[in-house]
Amino acid sequence: MNKASTLSAVIAAAGSSQRMDGVNKLFVSLGSKPLLAWSVDTCEACSLVRQIVLVMNDQDWTSAQRLKEERSWSKVTVCRGGARRQDSVREGLRHIKHSALVMIHDGARPFLAPNLIADGLQAASQTGAALAAVPVKDTIKAVDHEGLVGETLPRDKIWAAQTPQVFRLDLITRAYENLQEDVTDDATAVERLGHKVRLYMGDYRNIKVTTPEDLFMARIIAEGMGHG
Repeated sequence: MNKASTLSAVIAAAGSSQRMDGVNKLFVSLGSKPLLAWSVDTCEACSLVRQIVLVMNDQDWTSAQRLKEERSWSKVTVCRGGARRQDSVREGLRHIKHSALVMIHDGARPFLAPNLIADGLQAASQTGAALAAVPVKDTIKAVDHEGLVGETLPRDKIWAAQTPQVFRLDLITRAYENLQEDVTDDATAVERLGHKVRLYMGDYRNIKVTTPEDLFMARIIAEGMGHG
């Protein structure tokens, strides 16, 4: 593998599970293993990924270290994150070594498929920035502060962003160094630099577990994949 195609992964898992009714979603059982282990296992087994930086909050750091030892994750470095997601990702990027490209993924998205890694690597190798996304299925309404519809958005032009998102390491590092405002995903930071970001097809099963309802759906998906 030449340096231009080397890939490391930052898995952002430093959130507080505030909307999970007191359940720590990262370590809840999903099928036969903790939810967090799904995406890390996929990266650990993927020959395209040479290094994994797992970013945790202070409360979960010890549990993540224990999980690393239990599952023999040889590629994983566990580091502590920051107050916001973008602070955590920025910290994770500082631990990347000897890779031209970095894949950023949410630890709360367990169903990371190997093809999403490969497709992201290919797209980012061409453009420098790429993210998995899926076309929205619902009609989207833009509303004002009173809940009144201001505009119905053209559905054929709207995609729902997912992770993984893959970038040239120098590009995403510069994007976060120059970022002043809060952003909800990494591609937005790159867009703020004026750099074009390529979409590639994600997976509707690649859900983010944020609420108890999401966890219910994740267990259905896991069971359908033979991990019930």
